[in-house]
Amino acid sequence: MCRLNPKVDFVFKKLFGSEENKDILISFINSVLSEDEQIVDIELKNPYNLANYRKGKMSILDIKAVDEKGVWYDIEMQIAEQSFYDKRALYYWAKVYSDQIESGYEYNLLKKTIGINILDFEYLNEEEYHNVYKIYNVKSKKAFSNLFELHFIELPKFKKDFSEIKTTLDRWAAFLTKAYEFDKDTVPKELAQSEEIKKAAEKLDIMSLNKEEREIYENDLKAMMVRNAEINAAEEKGREEGREEGKVEGREEGKEEGRIEAAIEAIKLGVNNDVVAKISKLSIEKVEELRKKLAINK
Repeated sequence: MCRLNPKVDFVFKKLFGSEENKDILISFINSVLSEDEQIVDIELKNPYNLANYRKGKMSILDIKAVDEKGVWYDIEMQIAEQSFYDKRALYYWAKVYSDQIESGYEYNLLKKTIGINILDFEYLNEEEYHNVYKIYNVKSKKAFSNLFELHFIELPKFKKDFSEIKTTLDRWAAFLTKAYEFDKDTVPKELAQSEEIKKAAEKLDIMSLNKEEREIYENDLKAMMVRNAEINAAEEKGREEGREEGKVEGREEGKEEGRIEAAIEAIKLGVNNDVVAKISKLSIEKVEELRKKLAINK
């Protein structure tokens, strides 16, 4: 399996927001855009830099870039569920759009701005995992302006097996959600059709973190584990409350199921067996059994 989780903010930024990986970012952006919007080059406006992070000058959560046509992009990977993410997405889009000019009288300099929000939770009341929003007249359906565009990619809604993958966006969604299933030498053939995804898998598999980066990554991992544990606890409580009072066996089965779900999530994050067992309250033997089932090496 890939040693690091690409959904963790810090790793996502380092993988997609580094100068040496611009071809990876271009491939991902093109997978989101329509065929007539494809780009060939990009300039990173806030490339990954640990020194800037120390100084508080780098936002771990987003990647800002501009393409050869002058179109701006704000790409954010969000792992923690938020009740008002629509407001946050609009705020980040508006900030990138307005920051293009210093004077309020230079409106002619404003370029199209595209926000790409990758969510590790379900937020929109839509069935598809990729949805696009633009501005248009509600009566005539005519576009008001092409300067505004927001994309939402909800990873939990991506349910396709490797054999069902058809588009490059499918491949990137599979990479982000299933990286724990393979490494640089075992990239599924359905994903290996993209040279950039093959490179991303290799970069992720061999990516090294120094002591400070490792600490940041592990803190992000812990935050993800806490979130998943809270979700599982809420689901378990709901299952218990939904059962008829007195059915002890059913409640115990629900608790066990919740523990197993929490353990699986932690294993996918690359957490070692001892920590998984401690968090999930399962035995080491059970954790090892789950890990084998997921085809993940220790």
